[in-house]
Amino acid sequence: MLRITLTRGLVAKRDDQKRVVRALGLGKYGSSVVHQDSPTIRGMVNKVHHLVTVTEEKEAAAKAAPKAAAKAKAAK
Repeated sequence: MLRITLTRGLVAKRDDQKRVVRALGLGKYGSSVVHQDSPTIRGMVNKVHHLVTVTEEKEAAAKAAPKAAAKAKAAK
């Protein structure tokens, strides 16, 4: 599993780079998503490597994060 975080803004970036960032599911600066590690995702990350930070996560940690967020939301 790959956690991809947008660490640079998209102002004055080429349109193809903006489209790749959006296709990865990233919106604003600082947003992050978790994707399965695949050649397609790796290629997309390679195209915008100067805009994102990638960290590898274990399967269990990536699955637990959404559940913990849902529990926190339900507790409010």
